[in-house]
Amino acid sequence: MNESATPLPVVVLLSGSGTTLQAILDEIKAGTLKVELKAVISDQADAAGLGRAEDAGIETCALLPGNYAERQEFDRALASCIDKFKPKYIVLAGYMRILSESFVERFAGKILNIHPSLLPRFRGLNTYTRVLEAGDAEHGSSVHFVTAELDGGPLIMQARVAILAQDTEESLSARVKEQERKMYPAVLNMLAAGRLEMKDGKTWLDQRVLERPMEYPL
Repeated sequence: MNESATPLPVVVLLSGSGTTLQAILDEIKAGTLKVELKAVISDQADAAGLGRAEDAGIETCALLPGNYAERQEFDRALASCIDKFKPKYIVLAGYMRILSESFVERFAGKILNIHPSLLPRFRGLNTYTRVLEAGDAEHGSSVHFVTAELDGGPLIMQARVAILAQDTEESLSARVKEQERKMYPAVLNMLAAGRLEMKDGKTWLDQRVLERPMEYPL
């Protein structure tokens, strides 16, 4: 276990408003998250999350897929951009572009994602619509290591939210996102403390295989 006071260097990838990024920034500013945010990278030039990062004095970069002739060319550019900042981990915070297998393999075990469902249920998009249509009693969010399988990497932590009879996509989303903004920094702190790693395709916590995802709040 690493109890060093040195913050964990990470790069955040996002595509949208950056509310999850803001939660991370707030925790760093408050001194409750031992992470050094080296840069924020987006595949959207007008992503509001870039503005949040700039306001916090964080370096930003917009890499637009349309500027590259092939996906592999874009992936190489993204990897090169990330390497420039020398992060220990890549944190996906609403990054809507699917990462290629070659990209994931290059950073194997070093990419985290947060997904708005209780994985393995409802991988992919439109999870709020799908869970309401399915009539489930609960929904939530999952933090997991990223593999080449879409939303299929080993789970780390989940937060559960009861679905109310009067819930809409908007109301359910608001409650899930409230939990996400607390859960992601909690996972990052465990990572910074050296308690978490991905090994042999599984999540390890305190040098033991995590048999099932942790439940948030802990």
